[in-house]
Amino acid sequence: MKLLQALVSPMVLLFASSCLAKEKMNVLFIISDDLTATALSCYGNKVCQTPNIDRLASQGTRFTKAYCQGTYCGPSRASFMSGYYPHAIKMLGYGSPRPAIGDRATWAQHFKNSGYHTARVSKIFHMGVPIGIEKGTDGADDPASWTERFNSQGPEWRAPGDGETLESNADGRKPGPVGGNTFVVVEADGNDLVHSDGKTATKAAQLIAQRKDDKKPFFLGVGFVRPHVPFVAPRKDYKDFLPYDKMSLPEKVEGDWGDIPKAGINYKTSKNMKMDVRRQKKAVGGYYASVVYMDRMVGQVLGALTEAGLDDNTIVIFTSDHGYHLGEHDFWAKVSLHDESAAVPLIIRVPGKKPAVCNSLVELLDLYPSLSKMCGLEIPARIQGKDFSPVFDDPKHEVRDAAFSVNGKGYLLREHDWAYIQYGKNGKGGEELFDMKKDPKQYTNLVEDPKHEKVRNRFRKQMEAKLKAVRDNDLGLKY
Repeated sequence: MKLLQALVSPMVLLFASSCLAKEKMNVLFIISDDLTATALSCYGNKVCQTPNIDRLASQGTRFTKAYCQGTYCGPSRASFMSGYYPHAIKMLGYGSPRPAIGDRATWAQHFKNSGYHTARVSKIFHMGVPIGIEKGTDGADDPASWTERFNSQGPEWRAPGDGETLESNADGRKPGPVGGNTFVVVEADGNDLVHSDGKTATKAAQLIAQRKDDKKPFFLGVGFVRPHVPFVAPRKDYKDFLPYDKMSLPEKVEGDWGDIPKAGINYKTSKNMKMDVRRQKKAVGGYYASVVYMDRMVGQVLGALTEAGLDDNTIVIFTSDHGYHLGEHDFWAKVSLHDESAAVPLIIRVPGKKPAVCNSLVELLDLYPSLSKMCGLEIPARIQGKDFSPVFDDPKHEVRDAAFSVNGKGYLLREHDWAYIQYGKNGKGGEELFDMKKDPKQYTNLVEDPKHEKVRNRFRKQMEAKLKAVRDNDLGLKY
């Protein structure tokens, strides 16, 4: 009898272990590039319809106050993939976080080390757009993070079709589109597979189909490059935005820049881009068309997951690396620390959890610990994010008192009711303070208002403490 028990026990343990392995959740991480939440219909846009992302939002949890940690691609992606704030890893450029973190595991690598098959398609870590996409190169990718990885080459601004350069072309001397990180619209000929995102969706669908019968869980990162400039999409995706003159622009407030510090004027404005109203409206239409195209590709990937029968065993995340200005304050693109640039869409569908809307402040940095917890993995003690997994049982759970974000010039602390921005060391480059309840579009800087002196001084102390906490880590980097 004792011999029988000795034989049976290991078999039972082996069977139990096998069952647990099968039950471990897959992770499908979908990230768009340069996407503002306000371009999505599930976040209230009435002109740009995004039915596939909307459907995901109706099935999962939609976060209304999610913030990136760097308001342009390189720092943001290095941050949420490494588990550290950009300043902790001295990453305000476009490189890999690997030199700073050494042998510490990135988010995907942590899953790989825990028995997951990890794969990426296109841009997860930083990758130059459009040049890196034209060449099909790896960019600042981290090979140690992935079991396998794939790039999605595309013609970008060279795509055949009708194109126009909108930026710095007031005299019309550039008759067609020009290359580089510039505002270009191309109504492209051909089908989805002409472009990088079409290839990304197809490859991601293939990888999902390959994994459907595999007992090993997977972490699949799918990086779409639209709506990053150039605004290139198949012709059919422009139909709802033509003619461009019907596009609406944000409210223009006279003297809007008068109370914004010089460091707070964004690097791209209607003025320095020499974009008149016609070109501004076309920029909005081209951006929306790129979003619609990206949304269709998201639908293709989600459809592949359903077809493979993996919906009930896969956590799906949709987000962007940062937000984007579409003419607010006459600003365009990213980098600014105002809400249009710092806030991001974030939707997470967790099998077995009810659909919800979560208004808690969260950071993209929180994805690493939260997904680790939800998938039964240990949360590395060193990482700087917070576990927000309780919100899927209680959407009213508050994760953070304030979200923190940076650009190359300043720092943001965003609370529910207030936004405080500090430029330069100790605010020597200027400060901004906004009452987000009374002034959600951030038109009136209250930092010099005597009535709000206590609020300003509180934020100055909080910022000093936050910067110290960010830099108190195990990396040993000198500042």
